Amino acid sequence: MQGTPRGWRGAPPFSRRTCTAAGPRFAERQSRCRQPMASYRIRQYRDQDYDAVRTLFARGILEHAPAGYRHVLRSARGQLGLLVLFAAARAAAGYWVLGLGAVALALVATWLLVRSFSSSYVCQALSTDLCDIPASYLRAPDSCFWVAEAGGAVVGMVAVAPPEDPAERGVALELKRMSVSKDYRGRGISKALCGEVLRFARARGYGAVVLSTSMVQVAAQQLYEGQGFRKVGAFSPSLLGSLLCFQIFHYRCDLPGHTVAPPR
Repeated sequence: MQGTPRGWRGAPPFSRRTCTAAGPRFAERQSRCRQPMASYRIRQYRDQDYDAVRTLFARGILEHAPAGYRHVLRSARGQLGLLVLFAAARAAAGYWVLGLGAVALALVATWLLVRSFSSSYVCQALSTDLCDIPASYLRAPDSCFWVAEAGGAVVGMVAVAPPEDPAERGVALELKRMSVSKDYRGRGISKALCGEVLRFARARGYGAVVLSTSMVQVAAQQLYEGQGFRKVGAFSPSLLGSLLCFQIFHYRCDLPGHTVAPPR
């Protein structure tokens, strides 16, 4: 029996027993179950991946804006602010309808702020390290950039580089720019990309890998914790982030059996 090509990873054999879901989305699930999951491979970044990588990263960040918006609305500060705004507008105008209108305007403004926060982060990344990926990750020391390829398309990405924190330099490497296409999640691609970074750091004698992820990226947090990372800190990236009750979580994975990295 012909085996899977070397370097490629795939899903377990297809079974009809996975198609037992019922409900309004049954037809969609049944259609997906008729096809086995596509194989993928992890390889180093190439110049022809440039546009696909940048698009994948931007989409991956912007899709978390709704989750960030919901987080703001569920926070005690956000709910208190809306209540105070409603009471103040109603007291000033004498009509509860105007109070509701003020709350509606505040909700729209909050969404625009959250979306602007995500967009500014994307623009900053695309104009810095993702503007010249070879210079940032392939020609720089102790750095690399991988993509996951399936069906001839780039469906995942991750990078590694020395951390920006001077205290971590020479001790750890930083996992950066992790993103997997929405259509290819749940197939082990994120885990495989994370494993590439851990092996890369271990092979170069580093004692740890660090990373940062947002508080609304719950699936990413679960992935990293499953790979041995532990949360070691949290901070708000800016004044706007503080106003939106938005935090970045800092994770660290200590690598067992490492050798001391040479001075850099």
